[in-house]
Amino acid sequence: MEKVSDRLNKMPVSATLAMAQKSRDLQAQGIDVINLSIGEPDFDTPQHIKDAAKKAIDDNFTHYPPVPGYESLRKAIVEKFKRENNLEFKTDQIVVSTGAKHSIINVFLTILNPGDEVIVPAPYWVSYPAMVGLAEGEPVFVKCNIDSDFKMTAAQLEAAITPKTRALIFSSPSNPTGNLYSKEELKSLAKVIEKHPNIIVVSDEIYEHINFVGKHESIAQFPEIKDRVVVVNGVSKGYAMTGWRIGYIGAPTWIAKAVTKLQGQFTSGACTIAQKAAEAALNAGVDEPHKMTAIFNKRKDAVLKFMKDIPGLKTNIPEGAFYVFPEVSYFFGKTYDGKTINTSNDLALYLLEKAHVATVAGDAFGSPECLRLSYATSEELMLEALKRIKKALAELK
Repeated sequence: MEKVSDRLNKMPVSATLAMAQKSRDLQAQGIDVINLSIGEPDFDTPQHIKDAAKKAIDDNFTHYPPVPGYESLRKAIVEKFKRENNLEFKTDQIVVSTGAKHSIINVFLTILNPGDEVIVPAPYWVSYPAMVGLAEGEPVFVKCNIDSDFKMTAAQLEAAITPKTRALIFSSPSNPTGNLYSKEELKSLAKVIEKHPNIIVVSDEIYEHINFVGKHESIAQFPEIKDRVVVVNGVSKGYAMTGWRIGYIGAPTWIAKAVTKLQGQFTSGACTIAQKAAEAALNAGVDEPHKMTAIFNKRKDAVLKFMKDIPGLKTNIPEGAFYVFPEVSYFFGKTYDGKTINTSNDLALYLLEKAHVATVAGDAFGSPECLRLSYATSEELMLEALKRIKKALAELK
């Protein structure tokens, strides 16, 4: 009998990957679809990183690696934390995994018991609730809106905490909003966490290097809670290495040890060649990420300028990552071809069918009034996509 587990049946399909696949399917049919749904840089991996991978093959780094990662890579991560974030870790607090996504589920499977609650500010990255559910936890959503730049306040955090609260997870810079928490905002959250010694903070900092406003701030900088913060990062976004699948955590020793135990029974160590490439990326510093960030910032400015001329869209100014997350509820209730736009999912499908532009509905991020657009594509294609969107929205009645 073809029957999958209840655990899997409860898990939704990733909305971002689903829309990307719909876009590819239409493109395969010869339809000129512009894909603004995908969350990866459109740049090639820098040459010195590829050269390091080639050398690793020639040097026969082709055998099983240590479960938590090569010592040399973990040392590079420790040095990165110190150099770029002023955070002190030892190598036994670092675990390298097959992407930041893998790092996050490792942590949840390690710290959650059935029924434990995880506070998830909304909007959130699509996979957070699914991961919490897979670990038999319960996501507790805290709604944040565009007027607060989609950021959770200390008062909201305090109100969401119950005796069952085990963790808080959030991203800064944020996917899907592009907003980031300031040092003062993080400090206010840390003061709340300090009062609740059972809570672990999972700080997703994968977009760290794509920052348009200055120095990246990590909630791990506050010594009062440092021993309860897991910093999640990787090389996918900042170094254009999405396909290399290298993520890592800096964590309290007991969590790193537990994650290593778990990973040893599932995937073992991450790909050896990718680890050596990641080592080269981190050791080279941030020149390449800064070059990419400058281009993303220029695209962001062009996108916001164009979007001002699209009636009905309400947006704020992203401070990092490569997304805009406009509020689109103005269009709910409008019609086309006898059909009514009732949700952002309806609107995303309409834009795909009518304008041949792939976006992601805000429903997937816990903000059904919004729509996510990625500007990780050329400025020329991005502006063409916005022209199509403007025309399609104007045709709604």
